[in-house]
Amino acid sequence: MRAAHLGLTLTVIFWGSSFVATKIALREMSPAVIAFLRFAMGVVVLLVILLRRAEIHRFTIRELPSLCVLGIVGITIHQLLQANGLQTASASVTSWIVATIPVFVALLGWLFLREGMTAPRVVGIGLSALGVLIVVGNGDFRSLIDGGFGTPGDRLIAISAVNWAVFIVLNKHLFNKDAHVNTRSSVGLWIMTIGWIFLIPWAIADGGLRDLQDVSLQGWLALTFLGVVCSGVAYFLWFRALEQLDATQVGVFLYLEPIVTVVLAGMILGEPISNAIIFGGAAILLGVWLVNRNTVLKRSFT
Repeated sequence: MRAAHLGLTLTVIFWGSSFVATKIALREMSPAVIAFLRFAMGVVVLLVILLRRAEIHRFTIRELPSLCVLGIVGITIHQLLQANGLQTASASVTSWIVATIPVFVALLGWLFLREGMTAPRVVGIGLSALGVLIVVGNGDFRSLIDGGFGTPGDRLIAISAVNWAVFIVLNKHLFNKDAHVNTRSSVGLWIMTIGWIFLIPWAIADGGLRDLQDVSLQGWLALTFLGVVCSGVAYFLWFRALEQLDATQVGVFLYLEPIVTVVLAGMILGEPISNAIIFGGAAILLGVWLVNRNTVLKRSFT
């Protein structure tokens, strides 16, 4: 049990750090190259871990279309949106927008899966929306009226949050989420691999790997951290924790992720921790808690 909690704590720190690492890598590499190399590393690390533990499960031809859809939505499109969004969005704002994903999951579940919409959920959705407006607009609601609300990257990150919610709902619909965690690990590996394959044309169209010889040690360290730690090791620790704890206990740890990002972004990138970040973030966390207090908060392959 103690090992599971330690693994979860590390996972949240790794995922919270990923936005900061991406900002550093973007100083020297294009979004396409970062996404392509990140998941190349992540696939190799997760494959090696699962092979050593004999936890690789084959997929059938019948499952291939579903895996392709999930790979494209959850990896290819998601990374395209986030990596490009972080070019102009701050790491702190990004983390708070991403924290609202469970709200979009609840809305999609209500619209398409006929899941219930209770009064606390409605209040939670409203609070989360208010929190995002405060964070993105830095407390200046006049910018929303003037049409200058947020950066282009903020809007891409918001779209990525909706896209990720679609991925979670599709994942729930296409695969049995009550299956053993080892099966889910293999599904995650295949989704990551297929999504990485579909990143190849994007990387080629964006100039390929021609500029890598000019990348500094700091850039390589940031990229390696994203690939090996955030896309490989972190998912392994996440799946291990799900073996020992129920999903509700595991999901609670995710509330700490944006806090980790805000602290590290302030320390490493010099991003200010404003009152808008504090109050907007608090509204988002309270809203997400209200949306999920009677449900299970799950996360898959970010």
